[in-house]
Amino acid sequence: MKKVLLTAAIAFGTLFASAQDIMVVSTYDGDLEGAEQITANMGLGYQVMDGITVGLVMAKDALGEDSYELFGRYDLGAYMENGYASVQMPTEEATDNIVLGVGYTFTVWNGLAIEPNYTMPLNEDAAGERDGSFNIGVAYRF
Repeated sequence: MKKVLLTAAIAFGTLFASAQDIMVVSTYDGDLEGAEQITANMGLGYQVMDGITVGLVMAKDALGEDSYELFGRYDLGAYMENGYASVQMPTEEATDNIVLGVGYTFTVWNGLAIEPNYTMPLNEDAAGERDGSFNIGVAYRF
């Protein structure tokens, strides 16, 4: 078991050492107060190849408890400069709770960016509605 953990640690360390891009993201949540508005939805992503980023982000589950969700981004450079398409899903019951989105990256300073985006659930909720939301995100690439 120790060999498996050591091998995994070396593999992940090598991936991050040769990373093209590591990204720290957060989405502003107007429902919370203070620093929690930014830190409640923080995540870490890794650019696995040109234009494709995958990672984990903190979120609230259906019961209001903290959980982690997977996210992926595809840069739409060929269609819209600085635009991206995104997908986010929880680690449990993922296919029932997929959220799709589109956004735009405004680079503010070096790797710091403001990212307005619009997200919408893929499936309808129990009431038969599928309400989207406009969000403001902050990202830092290094």
